[in-house]
Parts: sequence; structure tokens; C-alpha cells
Amino acid sequence: MSEQATGERVAFKAEIKQLLDILARSLYSSREIFLRELISNASDALDKLRFESTRGAEIKDADAPYEITVGFDKDARTITITDTGVGMTKEELISQVGTIAKSGAAEFVKRVEAENGDASSVIGKFGVGFYSVFMVADEAEIVSRSFKPDAKTARWVSDGEGEYEVFELDEDRPRGTTVTLKLKEDAEEFADKERLSGAIKKHSNFISFPIKVEDEHVNTVGALWREPKSSVTSEQYSEFYKFLTYDGDDPLETAHVSVDAPIQFKALLFIPKREYDIFGLNRDDYGLDLYVRRVLIQRQNKELLPEYLAFVKGVVDSEDLPLNISRETLQENVVFNKIAQNVTTHVLKTLEKLAKDDEKKFAEFWREHGRVFKLGYTDYPNREKYAKLLRFNSSKAKDKTELVSLADYVSRMKEDQKEIYYFVGPSREAIDVDPRVEMFKRKDVEVLYLYDPIDELALSSLRTFEEKELKSADQADPAEIEKMPDANDEETTKAEPLSDDDELHFSSLVEKIKKTLGDRVEDVKVSKRLTGSPSCLVNPEGGMSGSMQKILRAANKGMATPKKIFEINKDHALTRNLLAIYKKNENDEFLTETIEQLFDAAQLLEGDLDDPHALVTRLNKTLEKSSGWYKSITEG
Repeated sequence: MSEQATGERVAFKAEIKQLLDILARSLYSSREIFLRELISNASDALDKLRFESTRGAEIKDADAPYEITVGFDKDARTITITDTGVGMTKEELISQVGTIAKSGAAEFVKRVEAENGDASSVIGKFGVGFYSVFMVADEAEIVSRSFKPDAKTARWVSDGEGEYEVFELDEDRPRGTTVTLKLKEDAEEFADKERLSGAIKKHSNFISFPIKVEDEHVNTVGALWREPKSSVTSEQYSEFYKFLTYDGDDPLETAHVSVDAPIQFKALLFIPKREYDIFGLNRDDYGLDLYVRRVLIQRQNKELLPEYLAFVKGVVDSEDLPLNISRETLQENVVFNKIAQNVTTHVLKTLEKLAKDDEKKFAEFWREHGRVFKLGYTDYPNREKYAKLLRFNSSKAKDKTELVSLADYVSRMKEDQKEIYYFVGPSREAIDVDPRVEMFKRKDVEVLYLYDPIDELALSSLRTFEEKELKSADQADPAEIEKMPDANDEETTKAEPLSDDDELHFSSLVEKIKKTLGDRVEDVKVSKRLTGSPSCLVNPEGGMSGSMQKILRAANKGMATPKKIFEINKDHALTRNLLAIYKKNENDEFLTETIEQLFDAAQLLEGDLDDPHALVTRLNKTLEKSSGWYKSITEG
């Protein structure tokens, strides 16, 4: 190195040892961040030079390429980062590096904005980010040659302990800045090509200038999200998606977002064709990559999107966040929260457009990601958008695969219908034969079929859709349904009305059933909802639906099964037979056994039968008797 022309030893401003300790050890969560900061500073310097060139300034080495090179010496335990950017004079080194938190980039932005220029690519706070080097270095040296033709080369060196030395050198050098780090013993891993290349690809892959490690260009993928939508092809989107996710398939849908006001950010978001975490074993593997002006701040940030949109992959690049922002500070940052709200809105708009424009493709999305999406019932700010995107099977669907939206349901509601009805069951076949949906079939009132417990959580949380109340079919008021005309009177075979005497005896039979079942039921009533079944269990008015009770019992194993109302179909053939038996002998053993059998069967249908042994024993006994009766008939 040439002799210094002028030089001085300068104490850092502020309580430097304490401040450096905070910056170098507490501000960053990973030691390799130092490389990200130095490359960001180098990128800033190149952006500044490009600006000076466009405004017609005289530039030293005008033909030199705009690039960043990273070198290392394993034996000497050193790393060098060199750029061909704007460079610094001795005074600028003191001002921008010697003063902690003095931002050369911030000063540059002010100057550009004063001249109505574009400073969007300037990355961050040089004075803060640079000091992350002392996480890995015992000593840092900066040698810089300003782009100004008459400037002198300047050298800055410090061990980060409270002072720095700054000199002007008599030697001439190419334009730009070289930072040399003398690595600590426990940081010698960074003097390695693969280690350096890996860190660059992870954090600085989308810097707009070439970054070379031993003459190998390592940041080969462009920041596609910063390109105009009109210039990007679907093939480029797919290639970028595969690079980002390692997915072999093309994305199902892509959203390219560019927002300029009131905050400025860009995003490239993808909806994968498949849900790969089908067993829910990797619930933490989600989140969008957060960048600040092409520099990675956090991989898989989980605050940019709510969990119910966890299937979305992609990147968000902010113009307004500081480069060195921490995870904790992010959660409290007003700009970040506004970005997160905007990103969520754009994803929901993308899904809404997909549902409108391509029903088949939206059905693919729902089959793969619907279960996760349903978790959005807690997103109250986006409640209406969420509700419009929900899909279910229904009694009007042609088969179990057809999907129905809440809007579809509302468009088909009966003239006087005030509520949207749904029913939870394990399958379409199971719901179709459930006694509690019989009256809806008779009146041709549509019922949404819910096969997943989370479906009811979603609908019960929404409560209403387009001013129509969402209600479980087993909580519907039969009187309201009964007001509607039957779907087809010709197909409805009504039993002969009971005589006055039989009506009196039937009331007594109901009391007999109530006495037999005792405190196992809330009440016994004549049903207005049953058509083809003899009996069923329903929840008291205002009570929780049966499926919701199951969810709570699953969470609380000691929770008792709530009492329900046992409803009897007065017109069913089996009930009429029981009435005839009761009139002859109200204490007939068969009568009691049948009441117990009907109650256990209703419990079994509800999923509330804890012990099936008694049911099976009675069933076998009944089959034995009936088979003997049938045998006697066939033998004549």
C-alpha cells in the first residue's frame, strides 16, 4: 500500500462500543447477514453511479462494467467485496461510515427526490448495515476511489472497538469501493466459495447488477416481480415459480401485483396446483419471502398473509421498509401491516376472479386448498370476500363432487324462505337418508351438505350471508318449513287420520315413551319434520347443533352428551303398530323393547350411542322372533 498523504485517527461518535454491540450482535439473527448488507451497499453505489451518468456528470473509468465481485483468501482468512460504483472520498467515508446510523443512501434519496429523479432502487442505511461486519470480522478495511476524476483514493480501517483510522492515499485506483474483512477464527467458514455463493443466492439473488464469486456469476435469476406485467410471459412466470418452490408443476394461478400508493410494494404470488402437506405434518412450512428493494429480509414471513392463505407461494418486495428491520419490529411496523392487508386483499381478489372466469379451475383450487381456506372464518375484515369464495356440496348438486356457492344457494331460495340451511354428515349418502332432512326434501328446500367439521365452524361464525341467516337443518323451525308448498303432492302418501279415540291413546303412548326413556331425553314430542322415518333426536330450540356438540366433546372428553328431544312420527306404519299394541296392553314387553330400540337407533344415527351392546342384543332378539313369525307364514 502507498504511503498515506494525509491521515488521522478518529473516535466514533456516540457511545460506540455499546452501540456496535447492539448493531452487530442483536440487530441481526444470522451472521451471514453481513454479506447481504455489504452487497446491498455495493448495489447502492452502482445505482448512484448510474444516476450520476444519466444526469451527465463526468465519470472516471466511464467504460468500466457495473458489477460486484466477491473474493476470499482461505489461508489469510479474508473476504473482499468490490464494486465499480460511485465510490467515496475521505470526507464521505467519515460522514457515511464513521458516523453510526448516518445514512449515505438516505442522503442520496433526498437529493434525487429534490431533482425529481427515481431513487426506488436505493436499498438502505449504509451506516447501520455496514457494522454487521463485526459479527464475523476482527478488522474491516474500506479502500475507495470516488467517480469524480479529481478525487483521491481514501482508506478507512477499524476493529470496531471505538476508533477508526481514515487516510487519503497517493495511489490511483479504479473507480469504486473494496471492503476487506479479516475474519474471526470462528467465522473462517465464510472464506469459502460455496459458503459465499450460497449466502448470496439466498439473500441477494435478485440484485440488478452481476455478482461474481471467483469470476462465476451467481445471481442469475432476475427479480421478475419488478418487471412490467405486459413484458412477462406465462413461461417466465412458471420458470420463476419452479425456481422459488422446487415444484415440478406449473402454478394453478399467478398474481403480479404492483402498488404505488399509499404505500409502495411489488409482489409475485402463486397458487400451487396441489396441496403437498396433505397430512398436516408440516404446518410451519408456509409464508412469503420478504424483500426490501430486491434484498431478502426474511424467508417465509408468516405475517404477510393469514394462515388460511398459507397455500400461497411468492415474494413481496417493499420500497418503504428499512433494510435492517427485525422480525419483532416488523409486527409493529405500520407500513408492513398495510402491505400485509394489501397482499391479503389481492389474493382474495385473484381467487374471486378465478371463480368468476374459470369455474373448473376454481374447483381444482377448492379440492386442493379448500380445507385450509375454510380456516378464514376468523378473518372478520375480509368476511364478505371470504364468504363469497366458500364452496359446498348440496341437495341440489348432481353428485357429491359438484360445488355450490352461498350465492348459488341464495339464487334458488324459495319465495318465503328466510334462512340458508345446512347439515353436517360423513357423506352425501348418509345425509340423504337422515330423518332430519326429510321435511326439506318434501318441500324441495335446498340443504348445503357439509362433510367436514370445520365447515360448520365457518358457517356458524359467518352467521349470515346477504342478510340470510345460516342455520343447521336440525335447528330449523318445522313450522317455517311447513308453510312452504310440498314439492309434489302426488308422490306424498299421507296416512289415514287417527280417530278421536286413537288420538287420546296416542297421547298416552307419548307419555309411555317419555316415562320409559326418563331423564335420558329432554322431552318426547310428535314430529312435524318426519316423513319416511319413525323417530329421530333433535336439539332443543336455541341449543347447539349436534355436530358442534361432537366437536366440543372431542376437545373435552369428560363432557356429557346433552339431552335432546325425541320426536315420533305419528303417521309412520311402525308407530301405528305400536299404538295398536299399546291399546291392547300398555305394559307389553315388545312395546318397551321397541321404544328402547328406536331411541338407540336415533342415538346411533346421531353418533351419540356410547355402548351398542344392548342395541345389538335387542336387535338379535327381534330378528329371532320375526324370523319365526315369517317361517310360520311361509310354511302355511
